Amino acid sequence: MNPNQTIEFLQDLIRIPSFSEEEENTANRIERWFVDHEIHCNRWHHNVWAANKYFDVNKPTLLLNSHHDTVKPNQGYTRDPYEPKIENGKLFGLGSNDAGGALVSLISTFTHFYHHQDLNHNLILAATAEEEISGKNSLKGLLKHLPKIDVALVGEPTLLKLAVAERGCLVINVKLHGTPSHAAHPNDDNPIHKIPLFLKIIQSIPFHKTSSLLGDVKITPTIVKAGDIVHNVVPALVEVVLDVRVNEHYSNEEVFEQIKERLFEYEVSTKGFDLRSSSIPLNHPLVKAGQDLGKETYGSPTLSDMAALSCPSLKLGPGDSTRSHSADEFIYIEEIENALVFYKNLLTKFLKS
Repeated sequence: MNPNQTIEFLQDLIRIPSFSEEEENTANRIERWFVDHEIHCNRWHHNVWAANKYFDVNKPTLLLNSHHDTVKPNQGYTRDPYEPKIENGKLFGLGSNDAGGALVSLISTFTHFYHHQDLNHNLILAATAEEEISGKNSLKGLLKHLPKIDVALVGEPTLLKLAVAERGCLVINVKLHGTPSHAAHPNDDNPIHKIPLFLKIIQSIPFHKTSSLLGDVKITPTIVKAGDIVHNVVPALVEVVLDVRVNEHYSNEEVFEQIKERLFEYEVSTKGFDLRSSSIPLNHPLVKAGQDLGKETYGSPTLSDMAALSCPSLKLGPGDSTRSHSADEFIYIEEIENALVFYKNLLTKFLKS
């Protein structure tokens, strides 16, 4: 595991634009890594995956996963987002922190263990696409093409802490109907007037199951649409989008039904329930191995490809989540070096115990 080679690999990926659904060229570069290391790999759309050389169907399988798509650079950038410069110990570039550092570190770690014969789990490395949009050709689409996964390590920026749980996300659309009219005339059914009561209702919906890791279910109004550019027309409709963050004690379906029951006066819908909360037991051997190496556990408020998995899954990687999607994104070189050492030590404890 050569840190310089791993960092140069990440620099190559940064140079290649890889917005969600447009990751073909980064997938090509990832394939080239495997070819250069004489590792057979597979491809499905822009997802690249490989299994360890001595894969044994009689053993359980550990998935190592991270993504190579990025969001588009925001307007706050003062640097070229595709120029991977290293300055003062920082590697700058779009996707360097989210989640390039974790991705290349996991690929390097998988390469290190690829030829080992004495592992108690198989290894599969999946470098996936469309994570940022939870697309149909992301990990959730790839899973049906992979062998059964028993446990997963998902590479995301966690400051190398053990994210043993992750909030799910439910997007709910609510329509507040009213009666359109000219603004000059009386109207007791203006849908905009219904917003305060609506907000009061959603603030009072009870979710009694609190998580020690993820806290309470959280409902946040994020989008409100009403009216047109004409000032003298009362609209017929107000549309509100609710971002609902779900802890591990509820299914997305349960939360939706409870919200819909309280909002019975309104039209309530959702596009789906796919973005589920996920977790791994604190006594799982993978978690215990990380704790034995001195790492603390926590619950993550952000989503990742963990939402696609039905097996126990741990989120863990170099970088800081607060840098994700930020202008002039960067990761510390030392963070990648530390990840290479920690991933190797973690998997040695887990795979050879």
